[in-house]
Amino acid sequence: MTLSTAFTELFGVRHPIALAPMGGSAGGALTAAVSRGGGLGLLGSGDGDRDWLAREVPLVTEGTDRPWGIGFLTWAIDVGAVERALEYDPAAVMLSFGDPSPFAGRVHESGAALIIQVTDLDEARRAVDLGADVIVAQGTESGGHGARHGRSTLPFVPVVVDLAAPVPVLAAGGIADGRGVAAALALGAAGALIGTRFQVTAEALADPSIIKRIIESGGEDTERSSVLDIVRGSRWPSRYTARTLGHPTLDQWRGREAELAADPRAKQAYLDAVTGGDVPPLPVWAGEAVDLIDDLPSAADLVSALAAQAEDALARAGRR
Repeated sequence: MTLSTAFTELFGVRHPIALAPMGGSAGGALTAAVSRGGGLGLLGSGDGDRDWLAREVPLVTEGTDRPWGIGFLTWAIDVGAVERALEYDPAAVMLSFGDPSPFAGRVHESGAALIIQVTDLDEARRAVDLGADVIVAQGTESGGHGARHGRSTLPFVPVVVDLAAPVPVLAAGGIADGRGVAAALALGAAGALIGTRFQVTAEALADPSIIKRIIESGGEDTERSSVLDIVRGSRWPSRYTARTLGHPTLDQWRGREAELAADPRAKQAYLDAVTGGDVPPLPVWAGEAVDLIDDLPSAADLVSALAAQAEDALARAGRR
C-alpha cells in the first residue's frame, strides 16, 4: 500500500509526514534527513535570524534535492524575515502562533506553498480565508507551545478537516509512531506533522541530556504551563502555554503564575540557579507521546519506518 494523499501530491513527497519546525532542534541536518527520507522537512527558523539561516540552509541544500521548507513563529517575525527566507527558494513556508495575514500574500507571490498551523476554529477559518495551501491542526498533546485553551488532537482534527475542505490538513500533537500517522489519516487528515519523535534522532540539534530525558520519560511526566516562560522572561504571547517535562521551577510556582510574574527576585533566583547548574538551562519541550520514544534513529530511516508502520496499521484495521 502507498499512502498517497493530497499532501504527498502537492509536494511530490513519498510519505504523508512532515517535520515540525522546532526551534533548537530542527536545524539543517534534520530538515534534510526528513526530506531525504521521503517526508517534508521544515527548518525551525523561529524568529528568522539571518545568521542562523545562513548557517543552516546550506546544510539542507547540500543534504537533499527533495522539497523542504522553513517554519516561523509568526508573533516573532516581520516581513523582512520572510523575505530573507524566500531568497533560499523553499518549497513551503509555515507560519505558527500569531496572525499570518501580514505574510500570507508575500508567500503566495513567491510560489512557495503556505502552511498555517492553527490551534482553534477561529484560526482555522482565518487560514482558509488567507488561502493556506496546507493547514496544520495542532492538539494540546503536542510538545512545546500551543493554545492555553486548545483542544485534543482526536476531536479537533476532523472538525478542521471538515471546515477546511478541500484544503489538506495535517494532524499534530501526540503522534510519535506509525499508528499515530494512521490515526491521522483515518480522521481525514492528509498526513501528520511530528515534533518530539524527530527531536530524538541522530540529526537533531537537541542536547544529548535532553534526548536522554525524553527517552526515559513518560507522558505523565509532561505538563502544560506558562511558568517557565514567565521565569525566563520569554516574549511568548500569554495565550500560548508550553508542554514540557518536569522542572523544579514548575513545582515551586505551579498555580502562582501572577505572583511569579510580579516578583523580580524569583526571576533572578532562577537565573542564579541556572548559572550555578542547579536547574536545567532550558525547558525540555516534549509531547504526551514520549512513552513511544525509546531509541535514537536517523531521521531518514525514521520517516520510512513511520510510513511502514502506518501502512501496516491501516491494513490491520481493514482486515478487522
